[in-house]
Amino acid sequence: MIKPSCVCGLSVLFLFLILSTQAWAGHDTESPAKKGILLVAFGTTVPEAKGALEHIQSQVATRFPGLPIYWAYSSRQVRSTLADSGTHYDSVPTALARMADEGFTHVAVQSLHTIPGAEFQALRETVTAMTGLPKGIKHIELGQPLLSSHEDLVACAQTIMDTLPKKRTPQDAVVLMGHGTHHAANIYYPGLQYYLWQLDPLVFIATVESAPFLDDVRRALQSRQVQTTYLLPFMAVAGDHARNDMAGQEEDSWTSILTSDGLTCIPVLRGTGESEAFVRLWLDHLHIALERIGAVASK
Repeated sequence: MIKPSCVCGLSVLFLFLILSTQAWAGHDTESPAKKGILLVAFGTTVPEAKGALEHIQSQVATRFPGLPIYWAYSSRQVRSTLADSGTHYDSVPTALARMADEGFTHVAVQSLHTIPGAEFQALRETVTAMTGLPKGIKHIELGQPLLSSHEDLVACAQTIMDTLPKKRTPQDAVVLMGHGTHHAANIYYPGLQYYLWQLDPLVFIATVESAPFLDDVRRALQSRQVQTTYLLPFMAVAGDHARNDMAGQEEDSWTSILTSDGLTCIPVLRGTGESEAFVRLWLDHLHIALERIGAVASK
């Protein structure tokens, strides 16, 4: 027979265990999800080019109202140059750490790069490394750059055609300036060229640092007896490359080289980030990332 004193003791112990369990459960209760967006661009040191990034932010805020928007520049050199003049931008790790410190639990990181090259690969590695850290952001999803699939190439080629200068005639050529890279993802540029030629044989793409090369385009322009060509940056911002390497007055700029070939050159200093049609392509990728963190409904 169990004595009454033992029963009383067991009851107290049982009550203690219940209260202890509830207390520990209180410690384990998760705080409400806090969701946000981190936009990641290479960055620019050209004040006139920053309007493209401001336009992107405006479009993001319009399409995804209520979600906080943060920024990071992936280029260390750009961040350093801006810091020297008193303007500070976070790196990707710093921006994510800041968001974690502010209590964000779910973040969609959207790349504003053009291709999945070295900058994007570094971004992906950073996102992977910072996902699920203790007291950090529980869920981070990465939105793809402008070009990352066959569907992107098709859509981008059509968007290029839809946004060409209105004054351009069917006899005028268009040369797009891409950045180019030694990374394997450079293949997206000649890939895009293929799709462009299905739509217009006088629309070309060349890059500053890799293939397709400007000399290849020059030969094609000469063989087609083109007299006028428009020059457009195929970059999010019309920054240093667009203003100097493409439209500059130095003898090695694309404008000077093509002018020496007898062509009339018309540079257009407008980055893809200034076009609502191009930004829409990035935001379609962001929408997918936001779906995955539960911040928006599926289309």
